Amino acid sequence: MSEADGAAMSWDVLCVGESMGLVTPDPPAPLRHGPPLRLEVAGAESNVASWLAQLGAKVGWRSRLGADPFGELIRARLAAAGVDTSEVVVDQQAPTGIYFKDPAADGATTVYYYRRGSAAAAMDRRLLADAPAARVVHLSGITAALSGSCADLLHHALAERPAPGALMSFDINYRPALWPVAQAGPALAKLAAAADLVFVGRDEAQVLWGTATVDEVRARLPEPTTLVVKDGPVGATAYHGDDRFTVPAPPVTVVEPVGAGDAFAAGYLWGVLNDAAPAARLRLGHLLAGCALRTAGDIGELPTAAELAAAMQEGR
Repeated sequence: MSEADGAAMSWDVLCVGESMGLVTPDPPAPLRHGPPLRLEVAGAESNVASWLAQLGAKVGWRSRLGADPFGELIRARLAAAGVDTSEVVVDQQAPTGIYFKDPAADGATTVYYYRRGSAAAAMDRRLLADAPAARVVHLSGITAALSGSCADLLHHALAERPAPGALMSFDINYRPALWPVAQAGPALAKLAAAADLVFVGRDEAQVLWGTATVDEVRARLPEPTTLVVKDGPVGATAYHGDDRFTVPAPPVTVVEPVGAGDAFAAGYLWGVLNDAAPAARLRLGHLLAGCALRTAGDIGELPTAAELAAAMQEGR
């Protein structure tokens, strides 16, 4: 199935994975100073779902949440963005995970997670039972680190393809706090090898596999039909079969970097859904990443219709 096919399917994109409550200082300041705090919603896959739904895609999200105010907030925020959360499982015993951002004076941000024993850690392959047809299924490597059943969910999704015909999109999303390189490196490479479209940062690839350049990353991950390597402010490179496309990152004033990778993936997938040219998909990724970088939250303001149209056309 080509990326442009599947218009008659039930979903444009189905995202599967953990979402958490997010507490962030607003305006950005170290937590130890006791600044005003804002409660938000964040999660790699649900961030992608929110961006895409607000752009106009038909998006579903499957996960597990606790029967608590944080879970209620997550469902309400995603629904308000246009994401279908009707098949999210509500766990009456386990809590919804939560995390805190701790911005430093130099612009760096430390993140503190409180997710052990969360409802999302009990995700398993049953989340994809009777999955509606979708053009794209989007997953991330964060899920693989949460528990054995979560790792099995990813292997099932990518290797056994319970959503027939869907383009399987996988963001490496390595989180050092969740698992060591010795364990994560081989596991994430194996998952990536089973995906159709893979997103990875050049810096995280260097940590995981010792690859120093974007071409070395492709040599390490030759199996995916499309590999997108993000190199921060330098730009992004997409390998599609034997073709290679690079688009520099436009300059942007960074307020807070967390969430930019999810925004980039959403922009690229928006290009996939609209059959944009390879370079235009990268431009769309940069455009949405810039929106995320300019906000203290994970989801920033959408680009204008004119900005989206310009990014779509450039690179054809």
